[in-house]
Amino acid sequence: MKALILKRYGSLQNVMFEDISKPVIAPDEILVEIHAAGLNPIDYMIPKGIFKPILKFNMPATLGSDLAGVVVEVGSKVTRFKAGDKVFASIFDLGKGSLAEYAAVPEFAAALKPDNLSFAEAASVPMVGLTSWQALVVRAQTRAGHKVFIPAGSGGIGTFAIQLAQRLGATVGTTTSTSNMEWVRTLGADEVVDYKKQNFEDVMQGYDTVLGTVRGDALEKALRILKPKSKIVSLIGPPDGAFASRRGMNLLMRIVFSLLSRRIIRLAKQQDTHYSFLFVQPNGEHLAIIGSMLESGQIRPVIDRIFSFENAKLGLEYLETGRAKGKVVIELKDTTI
Repeated sequence: MKALILKRYGSLQNVMFEDISKPVIAPDEILVEIHAAGLNPIDYMIPKGIFKPILKFNMPATLGSDLAGVVVEVGSKVTRFKAGDKVFASIFDLGKGSLAEYAAVPEFAAALKPDNLSFAEAASVPMVGLTSWQALVVRAQTRAGHKVFIPAGSGGIGTFAIQLAQRLGATVGTTTSTSNMEWVRTLGADEVVDYKKQNFEDVMQGYDTVLGTVRGDALEKALRILKPKSKIVSLIGPPDGAFASRRGMNLLMRIVFSLLSRRIIRLAKQQDTHYSFLFVQPNGEHLAIIGSMLESGQIRPVIDRIFSFENAKLGLEYLETGRAKGKVVIELKDTTI
């Protein structure tokens, strides 16, 4: 089968197409013929070696995490799926890749594709959907009446997280460029700051949760808009000692990550707030809940651009520019419903 392979760390120049063997599934896995694969920023960061200390790959490695497709084979222990089922999933951090014609997907990571979504639309959801759910619902316990700040509202995470937070009953604040201000309001944002004209920390206040999605000093600035007993859930780091412990890392790595996060944790405590780092986990049960919200129209996928499989590297390069308004998707086959 054809797959987009990372040969060695360095840059996207080390990424190329190759013919590799079709996966052999384990008893608890399903073999999915992939119709579409969603791209995420981590997909262009991995080739650079940025996540080398955290994510372990056996080179050559197939890139990609999000997928939507059709089940063609099920393992002997699989009970939730059968051949012919249309599914979507994230296989992030499972030692597998979705930028290929087929993928072996653990049963626990998959969910049935919402009937009203095309394969391309479904493939755009898993990582941003799971990240938003695990950050806002599981970690921050967002509920009606909360105020949630989700910066970079027009990006892949932002476009989904804004909609989810709004459906949870929260008041949502975000930042975006002038041209996107009214558009992010249509997604559910209540307080929108044009980052080209204002500093969000100067005009926002009284927030319960900040979703960390922007690198640099944005997290420290966000402390100024939080009220006591609030939470920062960061998706971009710095990783903390608790994260290293959950991944079973050695003592040295736990110390390193504790040092990396020491400043933001100290500053958060001074403000009587709590900081934590979130690394998304594949979870078919969470994805099924998200799928029901998509099927009922409570949330809609936002796709900026679709690239053919042959142009997958161009898709990665486009995503890296930071100009995508929503998600970038790679189409392998007919992605209609």
